[in-house]
Amino acid sequence: MRRISGVPRDYAWGSRTAIPGLLGRPAGRGPLAELWFGAHPSAPAALDTDGEWPPPRDVAELRSLIACDPTGTLGEDVVSRFGEHLPFLLKLIAPARPLSLQVHPSLDRAQRRFAEEEAAGVPVDAPERSYPDANHKPELVFALSTFEALCGFRAPRRAAELFEDLDAPLARELHDLLRADPSPAGICRAFTCLLAPADRPGHEAVQEVSAACAARLEHGSPSPRADGTVVALAEAYPGDPGVVASLLLNPVTLQPGEALFVPAGGVHAYLSGLGVEVMASSDNVLRAGLTRKHVDVPEMLACVDYVAAPPIRVAPEVFHGATRVFYAPVDDFELSVTELTDRPTDATHPLPGRGPRVVLCLDGDVTVSSAAETLPLARGQAAFVRADEGRMTVHGAGTLVQADVP
Repeated sequence: MRRISGVPRDYAWGSRTAIPGLLGRPAGRGPLAELWFGAHPSAPAALDTDGEWPPPRDVAELRSLIACDPTGTLGEDVVSRFGEHLPFLLKLIAPARPLSLQVHPSLDRAQRRFAEEEAAGVPVDAPERSYPDANHKPELVFALSTFEALCGFRAPRRAAELFEDLDAPLARELHDLLRADPSPAGICRAFTCLLAPADRPGHEAVQEVSAACAARLEHGSPSPRADGTVVALAEAYPGDPGVVASLLLNPVTLQPGEALFVPAGGVHAYLSGLGVEVMASSDNVLRAGLTRKHVDVPEMLACVDYVAAPPIRVAPEVFHGATRVFYAPVDDFELSVTELTDRPTDATHPLPGRGPRVVLCLDGDVTVSSAAETLPLARGQAAFVRADEGRMTVHGAGTLVQADVP
């Protein structure tokens, strides 16, 4: 076992206080949007920093530790399935303002497009690059506070209803389109009409829809949540067509302890909250709006699944009375949450899972143990556990999250 330090990501949409507050650290001068605990090449976790914050850049990295002994650190099974790379990435995420309207590619598409950008000589860290790696990025978010999001498409008829009485030409156009074709093809046409470079509406047309939603909200909206989202997005990203596209999407509210899974092709945008994320180890994000980062609208539209479906909420299975395991429908990761606050601090509790793991203490003080080693973790501390350390136990009083491979 080795302690690791998360890598801060200071994206503009992040909160100054949420992640530092969770970890008992002072707020920084700028936003802290995410904290990465993994081995992705763009931000591999550092080893043995003894709690120094932020972590120094010259310490050894988790990625190098794995490269020195892939079979011992990852296990033969993981190496045979995923190669000599940690297949998952654990994060803390804290949007204080809405982040981009986005989608993640399938594995086949990611591999093909990554190879094409490599062959074209686009530097992997170039701002215009769409595929910094060759992996898919299904993800699961576990809410630590009330967490607001948009995820997947509404039923076309319901989306049409939201546009029906808005006094704006663009709204009437989208209403008529969805009424004429209440199918995935109709959703595709409406979404493309809003976002494709050749068709996207101008600033004024978007503002007219957001003003109509604000007016409807003021006079007793039948859909106050949908209209309120439009108004909030318009304040953050005035004139962005993604503001109007939000009316096509399902709203999601996660309460603390609830989890949402986003598959490849699932269009989504996180709006606010604090959560733990676990995903396939990738940074492939295809954006089409609600951002100042690189957008690749044609590629994003080509990756979207346009079938209307409710958001995928994952219910946990409970083990040994203290651990909830969230099984996502992918092979790359699973997430478990162990709460020991109501147990005697000297009681030993088995941790489910196997293979390489990343464990993070969210509060309290806990001690994780294998047959060969014991490591105490205080609030905000994390550790990488090698596959060859075998079964794990934990004792203490606190909350521990763990990412591992099914």
